[in-house]
Amino acid sequence: MLRLEDVYYSYKSSNSGVLKNISASFYRGEFASIVGPSGSGKTTLLSIMAGLDKPTSGIVSIDETNLESMDLDKYRREQVSMIFQAFHLFPLLTALENVCYPLEMNKSATKATKAHAIELLKSVEINEEKHNRYPTNLSGGEQQRVAIARALSTGAKVILADEPTGNLDKANGESVVNILKKLAHEQNYAVIVVTHNLEIAEASDVVYRMSDGVLYEA
Repeated sequence: MLRLEDVYYSYKSSNSGVLKNISASFYRGEFASIVGPSGSGKTTLLSIMAGLDKPTSGIVSIDETNLESMDLDKYRREQVSMIFQAFHLFPLLTALENVCYPLEMNKSATKATKAHAIELLKSVEINEEKHNRYPTNLSGGEQQRVAIARALSTGAKVILADEPTGNLDKANGESVVNILKKLAHEQNYAVIVVTHNLEIAEASDVVYRMSDGVLYEA
């Protein structure tokens, strides 16, 4: 469980709150979405859940452990994975090498690493013929599915997705949403998606809306 308790955040140069006393809980097995207009604080909230920023006040915890007491680099390597609108694949690594990379960073690379990465790529519908292609030789939908496979390779059970369908056409966007839903419902991941896309909200188990730094359940 990822929990936010009275999370408040403001920039040092401003007295106004970007996030205003937000409390919410996200669970494994649940596909949740956070919907709101640009500037409402969605991406800042995701950044705090990922441990990239610290709240000005309030508590962020995972499985009842306060992030304040954790090694945040380790937290991001092992407990949460992020998926971005712009994919952020390494351009000089193949699809397979991109998925293997987090395992190597975690010093868990073994002879089975490549086989595991291949299975992850297959699970997101990237066939073997494309495993050795570089990102520029993949479609946008394929790049996003490779990014999902890379997120899964860390073993983290919380997936934070920032506009994961924003650069995709309708068909590829639906494919990515279906994959994320299956991860939550069939493999017990906690999937939290920040989006403008109301169709994603409609497909979610839980929908939160953000407006002017305030989060409330729809």
